[in-house]
Amino acid sequence: MPKRIFLLVLSLFLLPLTANAVRIKDLTDIEGVRSNQLVGYGLVVGLNGTGDSKNTSFTIQSLLNMMERMGLTVDPTKVDVNNVAAVMVTAELPAFVRVGSRIDVSVASVGDATNLAGGTLMMVPLKAADGQYYAVAQGPLVVGSLAFGGKAAKVQKNHPTSGRIPDGAIVEREVYNDFESLSQLNYRLKEADFTTLTRMTKVINEYFGAEIAHAIDSVAMQVTPPKSYQGKLADFVAEIEVLDVVPDIPARIVVNEKTGTIVMGDNVRISTVAVSHGNLNLVIGESADVSQPNPLAQGQTVVVPQTTVDVNEEKGNLVVMSMGVSIGDVASALNAIGASPRDLIAIFQAIKASGALHADLVVL
Repeated sequence: MPKRIFLLVLSLFLLPLTANAVRIKDLTDIEGVRSNQLVGYGLVVGLNGTGDSKNTSFTIQSLLNMMERMGLTVDPTKVDVNNVAAVMVTAELPAFVRVGSRIDVSVASVGDATNLAGGTLMMVPLKAADGQYYAVAQGPLVVGSLAFGGKAAKVQKNHPTSGRIPDGAIVEREVYNDFESLSQLNYRLKEADFTTLTRMTKVINEYFGAEIAHAIDSVAMQVTPPKSYQGKLADFVAEIEVLDVVPDIPARIVVNEKTGTIVMGDNVRISTVAVSHGNLNLVIGESADVSQPNPLAQGQTVVVPQTTVDVNEEKGNLVVMSMGVSIGDVASALNAIGASPRDLIAIFQAIKASGALHADLVVL
């Protein structure tokens, strides 16, 4: 067989495996390499009469405190804050970020302001859970919405009381992380699974030609870098995270009865079971007949109500699904009896109750 044809046949055998493969970087996180949440409180100024009202006393107090820090003394009774809004500012401090780097911030009103469009956030220190300040935010808001109207009508698109400031915060403090000195790397699966973690350790060990990775439980995997990667830990992580692994997922059906949404995993299996589903339609009609006496006769005009009831039960189709059928067979069989998404939810719950459904049924 020519070499080119041999490689083509080999690629066809490997195609189903690689088509379902996922990079390790998309399945795991490295312990200690994560972002940190930041929060702060501040004022947005420059609003066009859409700020907080006088009922929000904390906005007035915040404005007076800011003016006082700037050396101004203001009479509280003469302060109007309809162009000012009190807001909460949130951001995420990425891992390995350096002093002077910029990060995005989100701004949301905490008072009764109606629109933050056109506003500018005044300088707000952002602190983490340890109480230390790590960044300072300031700048004009990008709201991306509109809200106009009068007393009788109003037009609104999107949410005008929250917005973002791209690159709106400057990092002033770094989170200490001595990554290069680590002698071992602890990986954490985003979805716990023994099979996926075992496949991952096998792929890593085969790639490096040594037993450097081993699973601790269904979530954690410990990897010891070879001596050749001492001082080059970033290069070692880069090589690992691009390796492909075929993840295994549990058999699960997720249904949302409010929206009629059904999501089924590929590993869903059922035992032999017969399913019949019929709809009962009940139609009630109301009409009125008028009974009127003859001319010059004694009597009164009477309205006599007439009620009709029509009961129509659709003929149920009995469908037998054999043991071990796949998700495609299940979908075809249930579509054959004309079941709607909400009917399917009831059918799945009944099959689960009978013990024939070999999958987790999650109802949202």
